[in-house]
Parts: sequence; structure tokens; C-alpha cells
Amino acid sequence: MIKEVIEKKLSEALSPEYLEVINESYMHNVPKGSESHFKVTVVSVNFDNQRLIARHRTINQILAEELSHHIHALSMHTYTPQEWQAQNEKAPDSPKCLGGSK
Repeated sequence: MIKEVIEKKLSEALSPEYLEVINESYMHNVPKGSESHFKVTVVSVNFDNQRLIARHRTINQILAEELSHHIHALSMHTYTPQEWQAQNEKAPDSPKCLGGSK
């Protein structure tokens, strides 16, 4: 399953203090059981002194294979431990899908 691959790759590469991978495909107009839309929340000291674009590029590189073949959409929420604490240890909710019939 793609979700487990994402979790494994991000865990190995970033040693996150917190990692959540959510398959949000059900929120979109895709066949039941699809694994094409994901939301990841990653809290890692590796993000210290990195701008948001650098953090996202890091995740894009780690998941390059999955992004080119399996994942249609990837929402990323990347935090340092201090930012995560200031965020009350919660990532924003995903918006409703604007496309398709759902």
C-alpha cells in the first residue's frame, strides 16, 4: 500500500518526532479504495533553519517515485518541534474537494 511506503520512506529519511500520513482519496472523485490523494504532517528537527520551500522539496525528493507514478495530490504540513508545539500539535484540516462529483 502506498500509505505504508510513504510512512516508511519519510520515517527513514527524516526520523520525525511526529508523522501522520492520511489517505484522503475518499474525499475526491476517484474509485473506492484509491490511494492517490494524501496529507502528510511531518515534525522533524531536520527542518530547523529551513524555509518552507526547502522542506517541501525534501519531501518531494524522498517521495519522487511515488509522486511520479502513484500519487495525484500531496498536501504537506512540515514543522520543527517548536513550530509544532506553537501549532498546538495540530495540522490544519484539508479543504473540501472542488472537483468531481463528491
